[in-house]
Amino acid sequence: MDDASIDLHRAARDAAYSMPLSEINPADPELFRTDTMWPYFERLRKEDPVHWAESGFDDVGGYWSVTKYNDIMAVDTNHEVFSSEPTIVLPDPKEDFTLPMFIAMDPPKHDVQRKTVQPIVAPHHLSYLEPIIRERAGAILDDLPIGETFNWVDKVSIELTTMTLATLFDFPWEDRRKLTRWSDVATASPDSGLFSSTDPEIAEQERRQELFECVDYFMNLWNERVNAPPQPDLISMLAHGEATRNMDRMEYLGNLILLIVGGNDTTRNTITGSVLALHQNPDQNRILRDNPALIPAMVSETIRWQTPLAYMRRTALQDYELGGKTIRKGDKLAMWYVSGNRDEEVIDRPNDYWIERPRVRQHLSFGFGIHRCVGNRLAELQLKIIWEEILKRFPRIEVVGQPRRVLSSFVKGYEDLPVVLPTRN
Repeated sequence: MDDASIDLHRAARDAAYSMPLSEINPADPELFRTDTMWPYFERLRKEDPVHWAESGFDDVGGYWSVTKYNDIMAVDTNHEVFSSEPTIVLPDPKEDFTLPMFIAMDPPKHDVQRKTVQPIVAPHHLSYLEPIIRERAGAILDDLPIGETFNWVDKVSIELTTMTLATLFDFPWEDRRKLTRWSDVATASPDSGLFSSTDPEIAEQERRQELFECVDYFMNLWNERVNAPPQPDLISMLAHGEATRNMDRMEYLGNLILLIVGGNDTTRNTITGSVLALHQNPDQNRILRDNPALIPAMVSETIRWQTPLAYMRRTALQDYELGGKTIRKGDKLAMWYVSGNRDEEVIDRPNDYWIERPRVRQHLSFGFGIHRCVGNRLAELQLKIIWEEILKRFPRIEVVGQPRRVLSSFVKGYEDLPVVLPTRN
């Protein structure tokens, strides 16, 4: 970490511990863009682990921040009290633009829709995908320049995960980067730089227009698949599934966005996070290169360390006592996985990146309960394969500049990570 970054983090720590607790709003996306949210969560875990915050935004309002591991588990595994409807993010859906999706549904509808797509990540299908992912990972890595600076996010992380996602959808190969764009647009804020204006109304209009283009594109694919015999791809599964074949256009779009973001954003940000973590922890890099059998453990530790989705929202269906606070019926809560994964009372050496960590799979990044990430094994598989192929090819990956992070408190990710590969094995 350079001097400017050290000064930034010192200032963030001073600010986090000097401001009144009531003024702490951990959902401020600027904290995540600058990677300075850590002392705020540290203080909340110590002093106010179930914390009421006023966001300052009309579509968010006030909300509870749940910041400790065991409290998050208590919420995440109790869907009878804490509902995923109407959405999993803090901003409330616009009345004229709601996107139903099964992750933002409660049983029984959640269960039958999730079951429809689950075969795509069943063990037998992962066995089919593994050699395909490995061949593509090798081709991506073999095409990287030696001795030149490039953006790892774009050249590797996005490319591999978009290729995998296109395969899951049986999506036209030449248009696969549309999936990347739709994934980014779906979760972007007006200030993200993805739109022509930072004016919220203009940015929202542009976002909707692009998402309508997304659903129109997929409607054409739906119409092709529904009139053909069922196939083992996500669109065919949705088109032929008893619980999904009668979805309206907006529910189809909602589930598409869920599958695109879930299959793209999270894995790509963890791939990038692994490069950054190993750069920042050269001792762990040496341990990994000396013992490649630790790759699966490194993958799990990176998923904890990165926490690619920082939180999930729930809404209380009844009054409930949590951490000495009374959650009222109708209140919204943010389960801060990014904080629970650094909980000093549960995770040993929580701020260390430690690939030989005991119980390395003990993390919150995939969630728990009925909404546990359906694609968690596929995510781990892609990360395992890319690192097995990296170690075969490159003795070093040098990070040569600061990462540029996504302006979001929900997606904890990267737009740019400048790297150089000095040589090839």
